[in-house]
Amino acid sequence: MSERLYQVIAKVMNVPVSTINDNVGPESIETWTSFNGYVLLYELETEFKVKFTMDEAMDVKKVFDIKRHLKNHGVSLDG
Repeated sequence: MSERLYQVIAKVMNVPVSTINDNVGPESIETWTSFNGYVLLYELETEFKVKFTMDEAMDVKKVFDIKRHLKNHGVSLDG
């Protein structure tokens, strides 16, 4: 399931999925602009059928944070 998350991020950021891991974020991906950050949130909400709060959206600094918020919404990223 993490692979599914990584694929969404890679598609939005227009980078190879192999460059995505839990420690990457706006600081390490040049195309992770504020606009693409909003696009990513929309795509994640659509893909995983969740709705992020503004606080959750502002809290994302790395992919790990996205995973944490998805888990808080009951999304299993294992297996």
